[in-house]
Amino acid sequence: MKIASILENQKIEKRIAITPEIAKKYISLGFEVLLSENYGSHLGIKDEEYKELGVSTSKDEKEIIINADIIVQLSLLSDDKNSLLKENQTFIGVLNPYDNKAKINDLVKKNINTFSLELLPRITRAQSMDILSSQANLAGYKAVVESFANFEKAIPMMMTAAGTIPAAKVLVVGAGVAGLQAIATAKRMGAIVFATDVRMASKEQVESLGGKFLTVEGAENLETDGGYAKETSDDFKKKQEELLSETLKKIDIVICTALIPGKKAPVIIKEDMINNMKAGSIIYDLAAIQGGNTSHTKVDEIVNKNGVKIMGESNILNRLPTSASNLYAKNAFNFVSNLYDKENKKININLKDEIIEKTLIK
Repeated sequence: MKIASILENQKIEKRIAITPEIAKKYISLGFEVLLSENYGSHLGIKDEEYKELGVSTSKDEKEIIINADIIVQLSLLSDDKNSLLKENQTFIGVLNPYDNKAKINDLVKKNINTFSLELLPRITRAQSMDILSSQANLAGYKAVVESFANFEKAIPMMMTAAGTIPAAKVLVVGAGVAGLQAIATAKRMGAIVFATDVRMASKEQVESLGGKFLTVEGAENLETDGGYAKETSDDFKKKQEELLSETLKKIDIVICTALIPGKKAPVIIKEDMINNMKAGSIIYDLAAIQGGNTSHTKVDEIVNKNGVKIMGESNILNRLPTSASNLYAKNAFNFVSNLYDKENKKININLKDEIIEKTLIK
């Protein structure tokens, strides 16, 4: 069988889906690997590195798509290349099915086996394939690094003969994978860290990392069976806003990570809260691409609101493309390995397998 990947639109996506390490693993499974010419050159990976492993590279991306049995990408192909996909091919990626319904439905109608990896169930067997967790870890780390780079004061407490510089105070909104990594990174760099989340189950995790968990009185565990945050009641929102409003007055840096799968990001930090923050403070909004957790977030812009910088990027992982590619490629390989019948050398779409059933778009 032939497995392939072509270059993404590098203006919006620098990650790759097949690294040399993973190409070697696909070949050991019996796959023939097809890649675009200069597939990894922007990451410092030369074509020769792939060719030495037995990978075929080509300038003709259309030919690669037509000849492949399985295509692994980060996102959907462009319309002209999507049209080349044919019946019984398998397409795997992070397809954002909530926003790309029409394009994905076209693939399904053509009987293309279409898998979206962000739909993986949260079960033990799927952990090695969990692209959301691996990528969110890096995003949480990088959000802190970018925030600190734009903050014009020292982060850790410093004691000098001229006096003491207090440690920066960081608030992480949302204690999922990205939020927990943000807490850990900020703490390692010497900040005083606070965190808030509607899921009471995250309290212990936050505190184990040295953060202080903030919650409203009488809070319940607002968590779905899949481990994600539920939408909150109006009464809870009011109490949460009051707590946040007071807390933000003394915070230097805010990392926003709150998302609800398939829906617009909740606006948690309102305009009046921002107006009461200290000039020079930073808000880094990881939810920017889904509307943002603040009322002033703009994708790929730094908004200055009364001296508070509000930052949010369309794809923060483009700032860590090598690390992000290494993790994504491993996740995707583990998914393909589960899908592949090694004995009969074919794809086995077993809908009794929860991993396959949940990720296959029907």
